[in-house]
Amino acid sequence: MLSTIATVLAGLIGAGVILMGANAFRAPQAAAGFGIPNTPTEDPSFRAWLAVKAMRDIAAGILILIVLVGGTTHLLGWIMLASSVIPVGDAVIVLRSKGPKATAYGVHAATAAVMLVISVLLLIA
Repeated sequence: MLSTIATVLAGLIGAGVILMGANAFRAPQAAAGFGIPNTPTEDPSFRAWLAVKAMRDIAAGILILIVLVGGTTHLLGWIMLASSVIPVGDAVIVLRSKGPKATAYGVHAATAAVMLVISVLLLIA
């Protein structure tokens, strides 16, 4: 039962990351919610970097879904554990950019914590 719940949560994380990436690719001003202050979404060079980030988000989400469908519960746990580094890095980036601590901790660090819990549940299942 725990592995089923953790697998569904991993799938939701994967789908969510794909949707976030697609939204940022489609509407770069959505990047303002990331937490970096004074995000210059009208600057063509910065928009290019946002597109790079968006495509990497989409690819990361697809990777999670591929492992969910074709891999084992244990492998999905390891992938989720490795992927949890991404929101930890995002939190550090927001904090180093003097962004809102609420976003760094409430969005990025909380996402990392959820992913770590999912990882543990998948690895012990």
